Amino acid sequence: MGEILVDCDILVVGGGIAGLSLASALAGRTGVLVAEAEPTLGFHTSSRSARQLIPSYGPAVVQDLTVRTLALIRALEVHLPDPVLKARSFLLVGSEETVRDRASGHMHPIPPAQMMALAPELKPECFPAAGLDTTSVGCDTDVLMEYHRRRILDRGGRILTGSPVRSARFEPGADDAGRWITEAGEEIIASRVVVNAAGAWADQLAALYSARPRGLQPYRRTAAVVDVEHPLSENAPMVADADETFYYRAEGRQVLISPSESVPSEPMDARPRSGDVEALVELVNSVTTLGITGVVRSWTGLRTQTADGLPVVGYDDVVPGFFWLAGQGGYGFQTSSGIAELAAAMLLDGTPDSSAAEALSPARTGL
Repeated sequence: MGEILVDCDILVVGGGIAGLSLASALAGRTGVLVAEAEPTLGFHTSSRSARQLIPSYGPAVVQDLTVRTLALIRALEVHLPDPVLKARSFLLVGSEETVRDRASGHMHPIPPAQMMALAPELKPECFPAAGLDTTSVGCDTDVLMEYHRRRILDRGGRILTGSPVRSARFEPGADDAGRWITEAGEEIIASRVVVNAAGAWADQLAALYSARPRGLQPYRRTAAVVDVEHPLSENAPMVADADETFYYRAEGRQVLISPSESVPSEPMDARPRSGDVEALVELVNSVTTLGITGVVRSWTGLRTQTADGLPVVGYDDVVPGFFWLAGQGGYGFQTSSGIAELAAAMLLDGTPDSSAAEALSPARTGL
C-alpha cells in the first residue's frame, strides 16, 4: 500500500441504505467515511426495494426495530420538502392456516367481506382468510437515501463511490489500540473501525479483514411493473399471499408485482431469469381481475440473510475494530434507522439497547 491519503475514525464499507443510515447517524459526532464499490449509491438491493415498511413483518426484534425506524423517519420528515412515508396498509391473504401462521404483531384478522372491500380485484374463492396491518406504510426510498447522503456531507462526512475495497491490514497500537489501513479504489484509508455494510458481499469483505464468515446467503427476489386493464385505487393496500408466492401494490396507474421468490444466489448484479416474470403474470392474472396486459420493466435484487434470519450487528468477537452491519434480508429499509441508532450507540458510547444488541450479535449461537 502507498501513502495514506484519508484519515477517519470510522470507515463504512457499503453505500446502500444500511451503510448510509449509519453514516448519517454518526456524521457530526465522529469522523466518518463511506466507501461504495459501485459508481452510484444504493446500486444493488437498496435501489430494488418494494418500498413498503411493514411493522408486522419479521421476527419480534425486527418488528421492534421497524416501529422505531418509523418513529425516526417521521421525526426527520418535518425537515424535508417532500414526505418519505405514505399511508398504505398491508393485506395478507391465503388459507386460514397460512394467514394464522404468518399474522403477528400489528396485524389482525379481518372477515372475507372486508378483504373484498379493500381489494375487490381478488378472486374470493382463492383466499378464504385475510389479515390486515393498518400501521404499514409506503416509503419513498429515493427521498430517504438522499436525506442520508446530504446529511453525511453537510456534517463533514465523506462519500467515495467507485471505490471497492482491494486490501486491508491492521496496525496495532499502544494499549491494544490500533488502526485499519484499507485500500479502497484509488484511496488509502486509515480508520479506527471498519463497518461491514457490504450487503451480499459482506462475508467476502470480512475475509479481507481476516474475520470469520457468518454464513450470509444472498437470495434472489424479482419484481416487475406491469400495465393492467383495471388499475388499483390510490388508497389500495399492498397485497401479499401468505404462502409467499406473490405480492403486488399500486405503482401509479400501473402495478408492481413480485413472485416473492427466495432462490440462493452468488453475490452479483442479479437479473430476472427467463420465464420468471411470465409465470408471475400468469399467476397474478389467475387469482385477481387486474388483467395484466404487459410488462413495463423488471428487475431482480438480492436479499442477504443469516441462517436464523436476523441481521448481524456489532463488533466481531475476534478481529479488533471490525464491526458487522449485514444480513438485513428483506428488512433493510424498514429497520434502517432503528438499526443505525443501535449501531451508532455501540460505536460511540457502547451503551445500546441490550436485548436488541444480544439478539443481533455476531457472536450469537448459530452463526
